Parts: sequence; structure tokens; C-alpha cells
Amino acid sequence: MKKETDKYVLAIDLGTSGPKTALITVYGEVAASEFQETPVILMPGGGAEQDPEIWWQAIMTAAKRMLSKNPVHPEDIAAVSVTTQWSGTVPVDRRGKNLMNAVIWMDCRGCEALKDILKGVLKFEGYPLWKVFHWLRLTGGAPASSGKDPLAHILWLKKDCSDVYEKTYKFLEPKDYINLRLTGRFAATYDSILLHWVTDNRDPSRVVYHEKLLKMAGIDREKLPDLVRAVDILGTVKDDVANELGLRSDTPVIGGTPDVPSACVGSGAVRDFEGHLYIGTSSWISAHVPFKKTDLLHNFGSFPSPLPGRYLILDEQECAGKCLTWLRDNVLYHKDELMQEENAPDIFKVLDRIVSRVPPGAGGVIFTPWLYGERTPVEDCHIRSSLFNLSLENTREDIARAVFEGVAFNQKWLLQSVEKFMGRRFEYLNFIGGGANSDVWSQILSDVLDRPIRQAADPIHANARGAAFLASIALGHITAEDIPGLTRIRKEYLPNPDNRKIYDELFAEFVNLYKVHKKICSRMNRRAPQVCTVADPAIRTKTGGH
Repeated sequence: MKKETDKYVLAIDLGTSGPKTALITVYGEVAASEFQETPVILMPGGGAEQDPEIWWQAIMTAAKRMLSKNPVHPEDIAAVSVTTQWSGTVPVDRRGKNLMNAVIWMDCRGCEALKDILKGVLKFEGYPLWKVFHWLRLTGGAPASSGKDPLAHILWLKKDCSDVYEKTYKFLEPKDYINLRLTGRFAATYDSILLHWVTDNRDPSRVVYHEKLLKMAGIDREKLPDLVRAVDILGTVKDDVANELGLRSDTPVIGGTPDVPSACVGSGAVRDFEGHLYIGTSSWISAHVPFKKTDLLHNFGSFPSPLPGRYLILDEQECAGKCLTWLRDNVLYHKDELMQEENAPDIFKVLDRIVSRVPPGAGGVIFTPWLYGERTPVEDCHIRSSLFNLSLENTREDIARAVFEGVAFNQKWLLQSVEKFMGRRFEYLNFIGGGANSDVWSQILSDVLDRPIRQAADPIHANARGAAFLASIALGHITAEDIPGLTRIRKEYLPNPDNRKIYDELFAEFVNLYKVHKKICSRMNRRAPQVCTVADPAIRTKTGGH
């Protein structure tokens, strides 16, 4: 007789750089995984898109490659659970076919369209008082003025790509689009729908659309999917998908959750006030709390968790690990006439060794990681990065260290706001995501944040592990209370008091750099004309998209 440990979840983790597929036991142990890269399309005017069909093909390619190695028997795959990048919009028709590229979380073309619903005389922090009262009371937050929420994406389509809006049957988050491809069901979860700002979140166990919020947003209810919980069984895998992957046709698909909530679950830090730090393409610091609350000034709050009946702090800093790929691709190994090598090596381990040799403070160089604007603790789509205080004595080793430290300074800026929001300090932070593979970064973060950093084992699979844990809860194998005991910590890093003075001084200047550069960047980065890129040639002709 097989044990429950012989049961597995096929976890799909669709990040911005591409999907990971993983086979994970119902107790969180990773048995196999594969990755398939997908491109991002950056466009004039702050556009950022991806092709949903490429998402799907990449998922299928990675899953088939993994399953073809026969790591487990199909009978032992108990469920499929999906987690993806968040704050994206996929307009689909009644057949579930996407009408254009997905507008992803980096896209800020909806900024101007959002202003149409923010008009008013009496305002607080740029929001009409009567509207912000309803948003805060019912949802716990309000639309980001940067235009990067799905609400702004939809309003932009309604205003500038009206044919796409009219032809859309449902607007779906990336996770909910992948679930549609798996099951044929149009649905969203209590957490994935959050950033549309049209749901009443006062009871995290029963999230519903609210008529007043829909009217304030100017979105038609029928264009939004029905709602289920993250731990509900959405349906079963469609026959054609099951046949292609070699799964049982009755394999259940769980509602699932976006990347930020799944990372929290996968980090193991699920008890109230127990924090985790994530560094992937973007980054965040988060924790569950026993209350619904909003920090409008710093653009974050606590919202329904995928764990039933719980609230989770949600915030995000735009570029973190992305800063290292920028350093690699745009500075160290940029492919121009100076680049003699055909392929740049995988240099992240080399960077770790280089950075570990550079003294704390990076020779006085400060890097600000706002390569594509910022969300929290300041919301600013115009701010951009800088390398400050360079001299003839500085080397690229100093620059590399400054990039690692700059991301850490940004995390400290957020940490101050999150701890004030909670009313207490974190005892430690569980560290997950690709950045947590770096020992030197773990120590830098501990020194800068002045908190113990607990480096999770197998940190790159935290999102997929979170998705698997949710499936395991849905199937009755575990409860949320079991998760901390099922999470392994590889190593703990403690703050070095010898580095306290230099990092406190540099952090103060880091914050000053934002204050000084804010107006300059606003003047320099006003957006170009906006473009609508659509999939249907008939629509493309009418909208002028490409």
C-alpha cells in the first residue's frame, strides 16, 4: 500500500521569465522540475506584454519534458495547482481565446485612463475622498496611481482599445487564464481578483463583487469571472490536456493563487507576524496578520490570503533580481561590437565570489534599483535607477557589490513601513526566491536589515511549493498549521555589528537620493503615445496596434 508521501502535485509556477513545472509531494518535497523561458515585450509609453499562447506552450513543453523522464507514475499525481505572476490582464473571448497579448504587471499604460475615475475636488493623496472611503472600507486598498493594476489595464483597453473591450467575454489574471486552459472553466480566486478593486474583502472567508465598487470602477460585472477559494477544486484536467501530458482525465485542478501569496505559503512563514523576504525578478516582505488594514501612504495593506479566513500583507518592489540580470546583460555582457564571446556565461556564482571580496559599502558607490519605477514603499512609475558617487578609483567589482547592496537598501526602506504597520519587529525573515541561492546576498541583507535571515532550502521552488501545499490542504493531506514544520531552513545569517555604521549612513543617503531624483525623473520620463497590441487582425486594423 502506498503512503501519502508517494502522492504528488503537478505545480505550475509561471513567472515573468517563464514557467517552472515541478512534481512536489503533498508534504512539500520537490521530486523533479523543469523550466522554459518566455520573452517579455517592452513597448513605448510604459507597455509590457507577453503572449499567452507562448505561456501555454512553454508550460506544456516544460511539463512534458519533466514527465517524460518518468519521475512518478501518473496515478500518483493527485492534483494540478497553478501559481503565476500577478497583476496581469488577459482579455479572452467566449471560446477562451486571447484577443491580444497579456498586459502584465510592469505595464503602466493605464495610468492616464485611471485618472478618469479619480476625478474630484476633495481629495486625499490624489484620490476623491468619497471613493477612497469606499475602496478602503470594502477592499482594504485602492487602485495604484501608477496604472499597473488590472483595473487600470482594463480601463486603458476600454478607452484606447474599445474594440478589444467590447469583444472580451472575460478579463482574466494570468493564473486564471492558465486554469481556463487546464479545465475550460472561467473563474478567479478571492486573492487573484483583488487588484481589480471591485470586491468586498471585509470577510476573507467570503469575498464577493460589490455593485458600488463596480460602478466606481466603470467595469461591467459580466466581463469578470465568478469567484472561488484558492483551496477549492476548480474542476478536472480537460481530456486533450490530460492525454498530451499523460495524466488521468479525472485529475483535479485547484483554484490556486498568484505568486506573492503562494511564496508566503511556500516560505513556511504562515503564522501571524512571521515574515518572509522574497527576491526574484521583483521582491517583497510579507507576513500574515490578524487584521484588515491599509497603509495608503506607502501603497500596501493586508488582504485575503489563500489560506482560508486569513489576512496577508501585500506589497512589492519592482526590480530586485532583475537588477542582476540587467548588470549581466546590459553592462558586463552586453552584445555589441565589444562583446567577443558568443554566449555570456552563467555569472551569478562568479558575482557572488566577486562581491564577497569587496568591503561593505562598495567603495562609497550607491545603486538605486528603480529600473522600471517603484511600487512600495513609494508608488512612482517615473523614478529610475542611478549609480551614484562613482570615482576613478571605483571598479566594476564595486558596482557589482553596490547592486546587491542597493536592493538590500530598498528592502530596508520597505521593512521600516511593514514593521510599523504590524506594530512590532520581525524576529527573523525566511528568505526565498532565486536571490536566496546567494550566500553573500543573504549576509548583506542580514547586515543591512539588522535582522536574522533564514535561507530556505530549495528557495527557487518556494512558489511551486506553496501551490502544492494549497493542493494538499484542498485534498485533506495537511492543514495550514502543519506547513512550518514541513519547511526546511538551509542556514541562518546573523547581522554583523561591525557593518552597522556604514550601512546606516549609506541607507540614509539612499532615501535622500529618491527625494532628490523624484522630480528630475518625472520630467525626464513622461510617457510616449500609448499603443494597443491585439491578436485579432480585424481588431488590429481598427486600433492601429502592431
